[in-house]
Amino acid sequence: MKRGRPTKRYKVQTKIIECLEEFNTPASVNAITRFVREKLRENISWNTVKKYLEELVEMGKVEALSTPHSKKEGEEGLTIYALKK
Repeated sequence: MKRGRPTKRYKVQTKIIECLEEFNTPASVNAITRFVREKLRENISWNTVKKYLEELVEMGKVEALSTPHSKKEGEEGLTIYALKK
């Protein structure tokens, strides 16, 4: 059993998963960041949330979905994240 205070990585990753469960739809990094900031009552950076989201994608808990670019054909647009089923 681990002792002491939970790491920031653990706290943020659990809030990210909680966010995606609550939304039931894919969400952008910006929306997830706002949710995590509100729940933890801490100023969490957008880059930190993105880094932990990418770690969750590598672990297979979350999937990244790319949308097509709205103005440039053949290019990727916004990346949204959803829980892996």
